[in-house]
Amino acid sequence: MTTDLWMLVWSAVLCLALTLPVTLARVATPGGLAWGLGNRERDFTFPVWAGRAERAHRNLIENLAPFAILVLVAQVAGKANATTALGATMFFWGRVAHALVYLAGIPYLRTLVFGIAIAGELMILFQIFG
Repeated sequence: MTTDLWMLVWSAVLCLALTLPVTLARVATPGGLAWGLGNRERDFTFPVWAGRAERAHRNLIENLAPFAILVLVAQVAGKANATTALGATMFFWGRVAHALVYLAGIPYLRTLVFGIAIAGELMILFQIFG
């Protein structure tokens, strides 16, 4: 399997792993288990860090689909190469850093590492059109 595909797999694992802090925070917060098992018809307040974790997870979900499409198209089109491998690696490690920095609540660094992940996607895109 290529580096690009491994980075896609590890990005999916990261996406799954980001559900854990949010779930644990909800269960640990009084009333959270009942809220989680119920119909969720009302908002639920949990720790601020858990809200950041939830937003980091949501952001990864939004960016994972385009990344997956780019990696898979590059593979199928025979455009996968060292540049796409580097781009995929940048995406994955940028997203790991994004999740950690987001959870820590560091705003400007969060944007920088997000940009690294996006730059990785653009590298793949340029190889597809190149």
